Amino acid sequence: MNQEFDVLSAAKSWRLEDFADHSPSAVINDVYASDVLTLEELRQRLSRPVFKSLQATLEKSSTLDPSIADTVALAMKTWAMEKGATHYTHWFQPLTGSTAEKHDSFLTPTTDGLAIATFSGKELIQAEPDASSFPSGGLRATFEARGYTAWDPSSPAFIMRHSNGATLCIPTAFASWTGEALDLKTPLLRSIEALNQAVMPALKLMGSDANKVGSSLGAEQEYFLIAEEYYYGRPDLVMTGRTLFGAKPPRGQELEDHYFGAIPDRVLSFMADAEKQMYALGIPVKTRHNEVAPGQFEIAPIYEQSNVAADHQQLIMQILRNTARKYGLVALLHEKPFAGVNGSGKHCNWSMGTDTGENLLEPGDTPHENMQFLFFCAAVIKAVDDHQDLLRVSVASAQNDHRLGANEAPPAIISIFLGDELTDILDRLTSGQGGRGTAAGVLGLGAPVLPKLPRHAGDRNRTSPFAFTGNKFEFRAAGSSQSISFPITVLNTIVADAVSQLTVTLKEKLGGSRSKRSLDEAIAAVVRDVYSAHKRIVFNGDGYSDAWHKEAEKRGLLNLRTTLDAIETFSAAKNVTLFEDFKVLSKRELEARQEVMYDIYFKTVNIEGETTEYIAQTMILPAALSYLAALGDVDVKSKAVKGLSEEVSGLADDLYEALGKLRKVNAEEGGEEVHEKAHHMRDHVLPAMLDVRAAADGLEKLVAVKYWPLPNYRQMLFVK
Repeated sequence: MNQEFDVLSAAKSWRLEDFADHSPSAVINDVYASDVLTLEELRQRLSRPVFKSLQATLEKSSTLDPSIADTVALAMKTWAMEKGATHYTHWFQPLTGSTAEKHDSFLTPTTDGLAIATFSGKELIQAEPDASSFPSGGLRATFEARGYTAWDPSSPAFIMRHSNGATLCIPTAFASWTGEALDLKTPLLRSIEALNQAVMPALKLMGSDANKVGSSLGAEQEYFLIAEEYYYGRPDLVMTGRTLFGAKPPRGQELEDHYFGAIPDRVLSFMADAEKQMYALGIPVKTRHNEVAPGQFEIAPIYEQSNVAADHQQLIMQILRNTARKYGLVALLHEKPFAGVNGSGKHCNWSMGTDTGENLLEPGDTPHENMQFLFFCAAVIKAVDDHQDLLRVSVASAQNDHRLGANEAPPAIISIFLGDELTDILDRLTSGQGGRGTAAGVLGLGAPVLPKLPRHAGDRNRTSPFAFTGNKFEFRAAGSSQSISFPITVLNTIVADAVSQLTVTLKEKLGGSRSKRSLDEAIAAVVRDVYSAHKRIVFNGDGYSDAWHKEAEKRGLLNLRTTLDAIETFSAAKNVTLFEDFKVLSKRELEARQEVMYDIYFKTVNIEGETTEYIAQTMILPAALSYLAALGDVDVKSKAVKGLSEEVSGLADDLYEALGKLRKVNAEEGGEEVHEKAHHMRDHVLPAMLDVRAAADGLEKLVAVKYWPLPNYRQMLFVK
């Protein structure tokens, strides 16, 4: 195959299919949430008593009344069939990190040879998928297959469309026959309730009239797009999601001209199509733009309740993948699909809010006087410092190891960026000065025609893994391909722990007094003590610098460089106690998840190692030898031929030697236990893969293009 001709093919072969234009008013009035069974839709279809019962479950965390299930199921079925659905599925999030679904038809044959459409309350509330075929960390064995999905009424049902119809998707939890959670949704829901139970007593002390607290989330999604011709020409991308080979092209992201640049028409058409599907599912996507690396893009929704946001994130990834194919593209969600340019993350913008609409992390115009804000901000600081290990575990994966600490990804060291204003307020409070030092101002731009801009009191920091960004914290370390359910479960739980402890301290400092002055003084004392004890976790500087690594070590902060370093801390006694105390994970559930993480790491790197061996052995080495043979047919008196032959021959020998070592470590597994196998992959297979890649990438720069069997970085990153 002539790759240069293939470049023209890839550039010209995209197609536009069934793309109907919609006016802005149509998107707002007719499209948005049109495929979602909203509360308002249910209100119109249910009797008042049934709706009130269901509403109590959603708003007050009341137990679901089984007696209303048949009525709700009938309304759900009727609505879904009106939308064109022929099947329904319990849609859940197993420990794979993706989603799962088993479709059942509404159609039920009758004894007279006809059929009717049925869907009962029992079918709505519970289904029984095979629990043995999903990762369980030992909670289920192959011969113990029974598991249950249970309807999660807090996340609305929705319609997923395909070329030949539609399916009703019912968000559910997934548990074993013995009652343990086998999914990511159940612990997330438990953590939301744990946060509610922890924060409400503090709010009552502060005189709040709120009745419920939850966490909110907006998660940015980064991804790459490449032409599908190139994707299917790269076995490494197909099998592992990342390029295991690839020499750095003459141009990457050095010119910094891709970021926020004009979006190519092909890509913009894809984005508009994907967004329209997301709007129909009620996903509040707000932002789209070119990211830093060539071929990299971002989509970002605004805030939602965190459990709904987690569901929507899974749908965003699915829609991006499915829609890209309509345009001759493939969406790559791997954290580091290309070496040498930025990786992709999923920045989780997290906050806490009340049922009265109050954001507990909103500083207001006078944050130095906003004691409630400072109390909850101090709780977050304490939570992050106390549980650095858990935050690192929550984003740990073989894929994210290639990203953390490189380019715009935060380092593996967990720290908090507070910004100048908030840091100054807390420093002043600690020193007894009080008041506000750093303040917002006005930014003049030097040209009379340009308006003066209000300037924030603090800058932003893109190198921090956990940054305060005005009225929320941005957890930037999450990987682009992972489910956000686990990181948010951890955040909810550790903050619940910190708030609970600070509430006890606050009560002690208040004594019997409830005056405003006494309350403010008591909160100030709590905040001062917390900040003094946990100030080491605050760092506003360059997280990429070597100096920070040295400084972090002096401060005693953890530096869990690899996934396996992080996973080992997961089952520490303090973590088991934390999750059990807040009823988020039992010891058995926690240890099972640790086992699953080891297993996924082992299998991920094992697949990469064997794919590296296969490509090097059957594609790259033969290409190098063919090119050597062609050179041998040329006049050997030529200095160019002689020199080039020696270079190619030397690298081919290096590749052959490295390949032999990789083949040997691939054949070994490192032990019987899964954690032993995982360590073997990290300590032996990954280094052997890098040696193979070094030789192969060297050859790519020497071997004639017509002999090279793989699409290169120049083609994949720049052909749109």
